[in-house]
Amino acid sequence: LSDRIDREVLEAAGPDLKVISTMSVGFDHLALEEIKKRGIRVGYTPDVLTDATAELSVALLLSACRRLPEAVEQVKNGGWTTWKPLWMCGYGLSDSTVGIIGLGRIGQAVARRLKPFGVKKFLYTGSGPKPESGAEFEAEFVPLTRLAEESDFVVVTCALTPATQGMCNKDFFTRMKKTSVFVNTSRGSVVNQEDLYNALAHGQIAAAGLDVTTPEPLPTDHPLLSLKNCVILPHIGSATYATRSTMAVLAANNLLAGLRGEAMPHELLL
Repeated sequence: LSDRIDREVLEAAGPDLKVISTMSVGFDHLALEEIKKRGIRVGYTPDVLTDATAELSVALLLSACRRLPEAVEQVKNGGWTTWKPLWMCGYGLSDSTVGIIGLGRIGQAVARRLKPFGVKKFLYTGSGPKPESGAEFEAEFVPLTRLAEESDFVVVTCALTPATQGMCNKDFFTRMKKTSVFVNTSRGSVVNQEDLYNALAHGQIAAAGLDVTTPEPLPTDHPLLSLKNCVILPHIGSATYATRSTMAVLAANNLLAGLRGEAMPHELLL
């Protein structure tokens, strides 16, 4: 994922390069226009990492809203003393409104897992309504601004495209409730991190959970890492042994099929 396959790489590879296989569902690291111009085929690994990434999204949401890393730290540093009624209180999912940005495979899998927590309402936004996808959760398609204003939890699971780059910015965070929790398991560049830092530091939103950042890895002196109300993970959405093994096999099979001139198990149609 951190290897950019840009024009320089493609020119160095020359005309012998016939197939590119990426062990990921995202393909924002590939220069698709250049690849398409050269007639190179691309394999990727959707579907197989959906469940693992959805599980991690829910774990990150719960960690952020119930302040789990902060609570663990209190146990370790002696902050846990006598019982206090409001100490370490966070926000629960019961009767909440959850907004999902990008109701694709992973977005739907996240909603499916959150529904049993007693979520009252699901909102979603994206390039257009998906009535069939939304029907299972009675999810309502709304503009981004309304999703920001009404959601108690915002979960970002969209692809990184020119339209979604920097989508979650100052205007977005200003519209969110002061008690809202923001979670991103898509791509770091969907978020303006400086605006997110300001929103968290000034109490415009309650908390955030990120599995993706810009850059990756995030420098250890990054301002976001100084905040108690921001949980950051090292891009481990698909990191289960079973999922990564399946991804590796699929990436290899995509490559082999491409070299043989056969149909790939999962080809990105350019």
